[in-house]
Amino acid sequence: MDATPQLRRRLGRDDLGAVPEARRALRELLRHWGRPGRSEVAELLASELVTNALLHTDHDAVLTATVGPRALRVEVRDFVARWPRTRVVTTGESTHGRGLMLVQTLADAWGVRRHAVGKSVWFELETAGPA
Repeated sequence: MDATPQLRRRLGRDDLGAVPEARRALRELLRHWGRPGRSEVAELLASELVTNALLHTDHDAVLTATVGPRALRVEVRDFVARWPRTRVVTTGESTHGRGLMLVQTLADAWGVRRHAVGKSVWFELETAGPA
């Protein structure tokens, strides 16, 4: 019986060096997915979620990616209850809010799920999506 390909990484707080490592690990997982264009989108969106979790919570985060028969699901869990904001702040040089707008625009589905401690922000890219 084949196991479902999965990646799970714990990322230390304030360790933005973990973002490129998480992208490399995700890239390795997705090598077997066979969806080159979608894999690049997955890397971009995963790095946005990881960066948000590390920058805006001052806590560790956990990245989980699962390749299923119908979709890739990427989830980033943090340990802060504060809900993410999806509106873009356009004053001055601010870049806050753009990451979630990318997720909202490029993912086939996405959302936020509460946990007893913290939350998970997730997205899915369908296998049958454009290559």
